[in-house]
Amino acid sequence: MPGRKILLIILAVLFLILPFFASLLNLYIDWHYFAETGYTKVQITTLLTKIGCGLFFGVVMLAFLLSNLIPALRSKFPRSAITIMEGTLYQLKNDEVERLIKPIALTAACILALFAGNWGAVQWEKLLLYLNMLPVGTTDPILGKDIGFYLFSLPFLELLQGFARVAALLGILLVSIVYFVNGGLTLTPSGVNVAGKVRKHLALLAGFFILTIAAGFYLDSFRLLFTESGTFFGAGYADVTARLQVYRILAAITPVAAVILAAAIWKARWRQALLAPVILIAVYGIGIKVYPALLQKFKVAPNELALEMPYIEHGINFTRLGYDLDKIETIPFDVDEKLNATDIANNDLTIKNIRLWDHAPLLRTYSQLQQIRTYYKFHDVDNDRYMVNGQYTQVMLSPRELSYNDLPSRNWINERLIFTHGNGLTFGPVSRISKEGLPEFFIKDIPAVSLADITLTKPEIYYGELSNDYVIVKTRVPEFSYPTATGNINTTYSGKGGVALDSLLKRALFSIRFRTEKILLSSDINKESRILYYRNIVERVQTVAPFLLLDSDPYMVITKDGRLAWMIDAYTASNRLPYSKPISRDVNYMRNSVKVVVDAYNGTLDFYISDPKDPLVTAYARIFPELFKPLEAMSEDLRSHIRYPHQFLQIQAAMFSAYHMTDPKVFYNKENLWEIPAVGETKMEPYYTIMKLPGEKKEEYILLLPFTPAKRDNLAAWLTARCDGPNYGKLLAYTFPRDRLIYGPKQIDARINQDSFISQQLTLWGQRGSEVIRGSLLVIPIEKSLLYVQPLYLSATDKIGLPELRRVIVAYRDEVIMEETLELALQKLFGGSRAVRETTREAGSVPTQTQPGLAAEAMKVYERAIELQRQGNWAGYGEELRRLKQILQEMARQ
Repeated sequence: MPGRKILLIILAVLFLILPFFASLLNLYIDWHYFAETGYTKVQITTLLTKIGCGLFFGVVMLAFLLSNLIPALRSKFPRSAITIMEGTLYQLKNDEVERLIKPIALTAACILALFAGNWGAVQWEKLLLYLNMLPVGTTDPILGKDIGFYLFSLPFLELLQGFARVAALLGILLVSIVYFVNGGLTLTPSGVNVAGKVRKHLALLAGFFILTIAAGFYLDSFRLLFTESGTFFGAGYADVTARLQVYRILAAITPVAAVILAAAIWKARWRQALLAPVILIAVYGIGIKVYPALLQKFKVAPNELALEMPYIEHGINFTRLGYDLDKIETIPFDVDEKLNATDIANNDLTIKNIRLWDHAPLLRTYSQLQQIRTYYKFHDVDNDRYMVNGQYTQVMLSPRELSYNDLPSRNWINERLIFTHGNGLTFGPVSRISKEGLPEFFIKDIPAVSLADITLTKPEIYYGELSNDYVIVKTRVPEFSYPTATGNINTTYSGKGGVALDSLLKRALFSIRFRTEKILLSSDINKESRILYYRNIVERVQTVAPFLLLDSDPYMVITKDGRLAWMIDAYTASNRLPYSKPISRDVNYMRNSVKVVVDAYNGTLDFYISDPKDPLVTAYARIFPELFKPLEAMSEDLRSHIRYPHQFLQIQAAMFSAYHMTDPKVFYNKENLWEIPAVGETKMEPYYTIMKLPGEKKEEYILLLPFTPAKRDNLAAWLTARCDGPNYGKLLAYTFPRDRLIYGPKQIDARINQDSFISQQLTLWGQRGSEVIRGSLLVIPIEKSLLYVQPLYLSATDKIGLPELRRVIVAYRDEVIMEETLELALQKLFGGSRAVRETTREAGSVPTQTQPGLAAEAMKVYERAIELQRQGNWAGYGEELRRLKQILQEMARQ
């Protein structure tokens, strides 16, 4: 059937060519992307290394297999029926063997070589790190190797050893099959008959395989430093005293065993051949499994602290190194609980920047008030600080991105040519609210309306967190910009992002890449059109720098010239730091070494080194010198918005809760173990705030997280990361006295629940079709005291409920106060003159301290009460009457 053969040949060719063509096409598309971003050299370095690694491992595998297969294929042996016991399975003829075995064996070798090459190409990063290794300057305490050996050399050596072992096994398997078919290896009722030539060949391969095992034993002595030892991570007494010595013995005797095994097989001394592996297995079983277990049980366990103390100390020191905990400065914080109205007034900026809007309720509120159209979406809310109208202000902002899933009509023209970008953002203070309990705005609406001295000149968001895979701009179809009351406003992209579709070939290739013929056939696309792809900012960064771990919370920054840019924290990480406890299987060393800036309009990428002391980022900078810039090269404007990543501080805090104990005895006994407090079922997360740190004269933007003692609810310490200027990255741990009670978040939460007035109000609100949302409980250090602040939101129970900030709970010492505003709560707690000047509500809503002012406020409260009565809102009516009573009492005191 010649037609069928031709068809099979065509299908086979297509099967081989299509993956190759797809790879070339992806390479072509990526080449344009790297050229667009200016990192062509990065792609060339990566590509050449992948090709080099793939060729090396593929060629070595092919050469090794062929060097063993060709002699086997050329060997001639008399063939007879393959008989097992009494049955004859199959009689192979000479011509059948010649015709089948050779192409099958060679094809198998080529396929295995292709797999090896593909696997090798994936290992490009390990090779580059190995070639660009550098000393760290710290040695491991057991073997005396520089840490750089573990970070850079050991992964590559393990790679080579694993490859050699697999190659040896595959060689033995393929050669055995060939010899079996050729008749050099036969099965008989009395056993296996092996021809002399076959025996010698297999002897060499078996010896080589045992040598790869010897290399594994040598590397195991280093891997011993990554074992789990119960109380700590890393090699313990039994590991160092027993296992390490046995691994060294095994590494020394295994090559001898390989020679003995090969010689015995060569000479057909089968009992002697079995002796070598039996001895190795016995030494391994007794020396690695049995003896260390007995040593641990009968010597170490009864004297664990004394024997393990130096190894516990190694675990403490290297875990602190792994997560950069050594830079945490511990400072005693002696709480005096003497806070007064003067202190509140002196910390006015801190009070004004206490975050009353939680991310989740605020996201819902922003979505209801500022989404404008259903096809816009706020993905999350970010926290930052700006100079607003000359005042240092903590703000919440959320970019208004385009949600393609919510377009009213989803078709190719709408998704790719018309609706191409998001528009602007919502931007406001963290604490100020309107009379209706809604957030105030510095920037709102479309087009952006600025109520402060911050303006947007380029509000379009072509690159974001929700962007689809590609859009085409500068087409004959006008791009949608934003809606107005009289109609839609259109725009034309004027940036430098994307790739020009200036030839038919480009359009054809991009059509194949994105699996649509419309890019090729659309008459709306002209030579000026540009295709923007890799629009998701995380994917965009990872395509250029796949070796960096990216923070899951990118945040947007408004530059001084009114442009929008994304800031992404990036990490270098490894799992090869000796004695460091891992947070996961893949990480026991981590640094926030890189800050990535992505322009939301042009898509330009900039990578800045924020931790030049990190050896990993230093090695990557050697590999890709054109990729990284020093942090000093970042504009002052953007540098003022760098913040310490809260996810990294959360990881550091989880480790510091145990590893602040540097005394091995204290660590072993867990005498001062901390934990991150939980309110309800949820553990607290680090939160940003502006405050004046103890001993400092000026407020600054910080990240803060409290600790409690393990299985206790009182406070033990609070950890803070500084974010501003030259103090960026400094970590401070303020520890509370251990001889007295300092209320923790859980205790304050319990006291709030036990307050009869507050619990009654929460019950009333909950019974009237409203959902009471309790915000995050914040611990705010002021002077030498602590304030606890928790906002309360009310929302309708339906899906479109609009969270409104209705009350603020403030706790200090043994007092718990709930008021409409933070200012009122502070006045009630500390009395005196107006402690905070218009911190949380608009001017006019805060009562003055004069009789006319209080009378006017009383009238307003009375009118609100009557209106609530008409609405049938009896809970609100009762609350207003209680407020009226307070005002009248204040008037009576005057």
